[in-house]
Amino acid sequence: MERRQFGKTDMQVSVLGFGGAEIGFNPNQTQADVAVLLNPAIDSGLNLIDTAAGYLQSEQMIGEAVSKRRKEFYLITKCGALDGFTRQDWTKKGILETIENSLRNLKTDYLDIAQLHSCDTETLIRGEAVEAILRAQEKGYTRYIGYSGDNEDAKFAIEMDIFDSLQISVSIADQTPIDSNINLAAEKNLGVIAKRPIANAVWRHDEKPENAYHQPYWDRIQKLKFDFLNKSLEEATATALRFTMTIPGISTMIVGTTKPNRWQENAKYVAEGKLSDEEFEAIRDRWREVADESWIGMT
Repeated sequence: MERRQFGKTDMQVSVLGFGGAEIGFNPNQTQADVAVLLNPAIDSGLNLIDTAAGYLQSEQMIGEAVSKRRKEFYLITKCGALDGFTRQDWTKKGILETIENSLRNLKTDYLDIAQLHSCDTETLIRGEAVEAILRAQEKGYTRYIGYSGDNEDAKFAIEMDIFDSLQISVSIADQTPIDSNINLAAEKNLGVIAKRPIANAVWRHDEKPENAYHQPYWDRIQKLKFDFLNKSLEEATATALRFTMTIPGISTMIVGTTKPNRWQENAKYVAEGKLSDEEFEAIRDRWREVADESWIGMT
């Protein structure tokens, strides 16, 4: 598994990471399946796991599954958004308590990165959330600090010059950040984590998916009509994933799954390497032809 330098940190991260949202929100997820999902993935080269306090059972399941292998991977979580995104707490006390609880859930005494979870510019300006996450770093709860979010809020966070990393949505169906926030983050030497790097593979669905979280990408794909999406599901997914790994400035991509062996399947696609310049620019050109100003980054 290819590893890339993660911005200005001392981290060398696998280009394909794991995102813990899906296991957290799956009511049928078993602890046994999480163990079978993550341990063989680590054996195969996975060294970055991302989760969040807001992902319901995700932190606990990850902690139970792989905490004994803590030295083998980088561990990232997020604070501020809680209880399945039903509430937020950006107070200093709330953020510090959330991170402390995350450490207990994950069965570790430190994080590699603690991230503010998509707070808005006003919250960043108010300063209490930023003060809290810096305090968490001072206390040794986390080695580095990051911001997870999109659009103008992400731009403001990058320009604050205090964060070590940016987590942002980017994919074949979400290309606006490529020429804006990702470039800016790279100029600031931030490690960049691509979330939703295959746009939830919405081309799997012949009809608009019921999950509202997937619908904007599905609508966009209907208009983009990339030629490569006419290929098999496996080939289309491989091209989409390789497109995101080809974007300049991307350090790692996190793909969530509830299914054992899916990470290894995606790792095989990644092993094919970056797209050629011709393939990459064809996808970029199609976006430029079709996308309109309303197609902003999807948080």
